[in-house]
Amino acid sequence: MTIWILTPAAAALLTLGLLTVFRSPPWSPWKLAILAGEFGHWLALPSALLAGAAWSAEPGPGGATATLLGMAAAALFLKPAWQAARLARPLPKRLREVFGDWTGDGYPAFTWRELFGAGESAAPSPSTIEFAPGLPLDLYRPVTTGKRLSPCVIVIHGGGWDNGDRRQLPGLNHWLVQRGYAVAAISYRLAPAHRWPAQRDDALAAIAFLKARGPALGVDPARLVLLGRSAGGQIAQAVAYTARDPAIRGVVAFYAPSDLIFGYVNTHENDILRSPTLMRQLLGGPPDRERAAYESASPIFHVTPDAPPTLLLHGVNDSIAWHRHSERLAERLAAQGVPHLNLLLPWATHAFDFNLRGPGGQLTRYALAWYLARVTEPKGTKTQDLDTELRGSRQENKEA
Repeated sequence: MTIWILTPAAAALLTLGLLTVFRSPPWSPWKLAILAGEFGHWLALPSALLAGAAWSAEPGPGGATATLLGMAAAALFLKPAWQAARLARPLPKRLREVFGDWTGDGYPAFTWRELFGAGESAAPSPSTIEFAPGLPLDLYRPVTTGKRLSPCVIVIHGGGWDNGDRRQLPGLNHWLVQRGYAVAAISYRLAPAHRWPAQRDDALAAIAFLKARGPALGVDPARLVLLGRSAGGQIAQAVAYTARDPAIRGVVAFYAPSDLIFGYVNTHENDILRSPTLMRQLLGGPPDRERAAYESASPIFHVTPDAPPTLLLHGVNDSIAWHRHSERLAERLAAQGVPHLNLLLPWATHAFDFNLRGPGGQLTRYALAWYLARVTEPKGTKTQDLDTELRGSRQENKEA
């Protein structure tokens, strides 16, 4: 009788583990893929124990089936960590070639032990400040000594442009504060009540506020970096590539749609997020009727040689925003000679950074720490001079 319980349990674990290989179907609860990919290492041991229990319960063919299912599930749950370990080895070289050298803090890009560590310690509570009528931001301030102003990461939340808020995933904000960065997690007006470019304008208003009030808040107004997730990544990129503001030192986009025309024609009308509906709400209709709005909101159309250095992070198994968005944007950035890195995670889905100690979270922290240290260096330092050299060498290679 036991084997009839163990076999379905092993099959269920194997089905969950397959989400580290394949994208979730458009209609499925895609967040299960976060469990499989970023927490699956916790499920590997129970899967293996289940396999052993099945073999002990019935050594014959019935037990063999459940045993194989359990062992296959364990292997799939460990696959993201194994792939992260492989990606971690060349990652320092990739970052150095694009953004220049950085000594780092002496910790590696990925360790197995970190997977099973405790959660991040909480940072002090943020101060909530209204930067425009009805629009607050949460300002996280690092614990620093003296009067030195901190570079600031402006975090723009996701949510399909009609949902979400600035309190999303605060763990990364706390981690950034611990590293000496100020963080401004901003609100913006939501669709369908407010169409594009309201979201871009709100982000620009937050930038203007931080530049004007920055010194009083402990923020260096000349060292700002935009960071956005999903829809927030699209807003961050669009602002960074169109503002032409030297205070914007860089832009980081997590699993962001960078070409909304491309996104509209390569999605499903009835997917779990109703993606085409979200874009019509934001832009006033389909792209064949509102092409100018779609191009205005698509960062890929606004890349120029003076665009700020860009860090892209995307999961290959993302069923919400196809990873081809980041690949195509990276190709455009390369053509324009803009320093950039596109870090693709083969097992990962949308919101892979939910677990900062998971396979995706560890690589994200390492790449982000390197990138921010480089792009927020004060002007005139050796590392900033190296950035100019990197741009020059890329332009020479392109002309050759």
